[in-house]
Amino acid sequence: MSNRNFTTATGFILMGLTDSAETQLVLSLLFLLIYLITVLGNLGMILIICLDSQLHTPMYFSLTHLSFLDLSYSSVITPKTLQNLLTSTKSISLQGCFTQTFFFILLGGNECYLLSSMAYDRYVAICNPLHYPVIMSTRLCHTLLNGSYLICFTESTVITVYISSLDFCKSNVIQHFFCDSSPILALSCSDTSEVELIIFITAGSTLVLSLITVSGSYLSILSTILKINSTAGKQKAFSTCASHLLGVTIFYSTMIFTYLKPKTSYSLGKDQVASVFYTIVIPMLNPLIYSLRNGEVKSAVVKIMQKIEGYR
Repeated sequence: MSNRNFTTATGFILMGLTDSAETQLVLSLLFLLIYLITVLGNLGMILIICLDSQLHTPMYFSLTHLSFLDLSYSSVITPKTLQNLLTSTKSISLQGCFTQTFFFILLGGNECYLLSSMAYDRYVAICNPLHYPVIMSTRLCHTLLNGSYLICFTESTVITVYISSLDFCKSNVIQHFFCDSSPILALSCSDTSEVELIIFITAGSTLVLSLITVSGSYLSILSTILKINSTAGKQKAFSTCASHLLGVTIFYSTMIFTYLKPKTSYSLGKDQVASVFYTIVIPMLNPLIYSLRNGEVKSAVVKIMQKIEGYR
């Protein structure tokens, strides 16, 4: 067999979630609705935080960037998925596929680090409130954010370059609805052990490091809350981190289910459902979680609405 890259001319074909035309129509309508809510919810969250000066705090600085990541994350995956569901053309160019892989890794890794930064913020706010303004300074917030982007940009660049250098002579059909690394590697006739090791180390270290930070922060928070004598004090302390804890639990549980498991336990159906959840559904849920359970955001919305009514 020739060593020539089989997919050079045609690119890849994304098989998607189902072959049934009726199911594809239902999914396309559902995903379109979810995507519209995602765009409106995350843009709304960013706008609310920018317009209300009382929300210009480290926690809401992180929340602004979380909304940006969710909006970008969903926009990398959902529009192409909708196109594949609504049309008979399911092809994607090599450049388009590798670009999608690059941004998927970049944005997903950044979300892990950002969620861990937000957990540390809650730890400082509850366990060391008097020193909160000093510890969670603007400089530290920007350092954590820029550091996570730099790390994830490096990781996604290395992984994407390695994947794009492989030969694909088995098939050009990706058994997934987007260009995730594992289904792409399954098509290669090259030795993928090196890139698989790189992915395992980078993805594993990102997940484990962020999980250690989140777990350590919340164990300390729990210990501090249990020492509070009054029930009202305990409820107030817990309410400050309940939204973030819920968001973290949903995000990490689906990521761990999908990626931190033996390759032999891969299940196309279950893994695709999990992938739909963290690429399409979670970006919609985050603004709802952080707004509906947050009194400060609700108050900011009321004030903005009152200003709009006043202008009218």
